[in-house]
Amino acid sequence: MVETRLKPLKAGLIGAGIQASLTPAMHMQEGAAQGFAYDYQLIDLNQRGLTPDSLPDLLNQAEQQGLSGLNITHPCKQLVIPYLDELSDEARALGAVNTVVLKNGRRYGHNTDWWGFAESFRRGLPGAALDAAVQIGAGGAGVATAYAILSLGLKRLTVFDIEPERAAQLAEAMSALFPEAAISACGDLATAMQTASGLIHATPTGMAKYPGIPLPPDLLAAHHWVAEIVYFPLETELLKAARQRGCRVLNGGGMAVFQAVGAFRLFTGQEPDAVRMMHHFDSLTSGNLSTEDPR
Repeated sequence: MVETRLKPLKAGLIGAGIQASLTPAMHMQEGAAQGFAYDYQLIDLNQRGLTPDSLPDLLNQAEQQGLSGLNITHPCKQLVIPYLDELSDEARALGAVNTVVLKNGRRYGHNTDWWGFAESFRRGLPGAALDAAVQIGAGGAGVATAYAILSLGLKRLTVFDIEPERAAQLAEAMSALFPEAAISACGDLATAMQTASGLIHATPTGMAKYPGIPLPPDLLAAHHWVAEIVYFPLETELLKAARQRGCRVLNGGGMAVFQAVGAFRLFTGQEPDAVRMMHHFDSLTSGNLSTEDPR
């Protein structure tokens, strides 16, 4: 009988407060299915009593330990960039990195967040009208979702944020990248929703520890599609309200899975089974009411 040896693979996630992250489980389960002995480490700054100032040391340690790559999450997605050798076009455009490939002594920064949202949207809301959309949230996640929806061909994007200057900055940055689209910041959410085909929600509102809904439910109408990034819980107050009004909805699970799909591909050079990873994610989140941010 011939013994089958699993291929060793090491990777990790750097961030703060990431003990509830599902990323390790998704990577290791798919790795096992593809014949890898996959060791995926959580490098939690909070747990280790560290700050982002430790990034250079953590990157050095990852290389010394033979890691193939690192996922990067809050608060390090922008701060890690000065310590990398190369950036993908998307990571450079977004000014954020969530995946670092360590290869041949060099560090390559990528961003799979935007692709994760785009692929989730494409699969979960096929045929959705892309005439006009409102996005609530102009932070790190909002940069990725705006880039994604504009890459899919959205004609008009209106950005709303509780910090108007941040919305204006995002609109200006996206206008430079997508000059064919009409992109603006807005302070009048009600008026913007009247002419929108859909809504993207890109803030933490709706998570168990940030309960609530990001806009008055009466602004939602049956013709709107609603795309959410929150996935703890999967059924947020926003999605409940949208369903009640007959909207097509997309929960945040797809973005979480497909960013992992993209990272797995980069770390391993192998094509992951996205459907299998979705099924695994569903099993992990069934009935999950975690109060922690898993990213």
